[in-house]
Amino acid sequence: MKCVICKQGDTQPGNVTVILERGGTVVIIKGVPAQVCQDCGEYYLEEAVTHKIHSQAEGAVKRYAEVEIFRYAS
Repeated sequence: MKCVICKQGDTQPGNVTVILERGGTVVIIKGVPAQVCQDCGEYYLEEAVTHKIHSQAEGAVKRYAEVEIFRYAS
């Protein structure tokens, strides 16, 4: 797929680190599968992956975590 941000690069399967912040909680998820632009580095997540990391991040918010770091597991 052509990157919608830079409009130059094509995306390839890869893994990224996603950082989410809400209120006083920061969640870092490493190794998230994504389509990554080979030109600018922008990444695109599948809907199921997005839903999963948002659910996990919501759990961290409910636990009142300040910082939580974990590796993505499918």
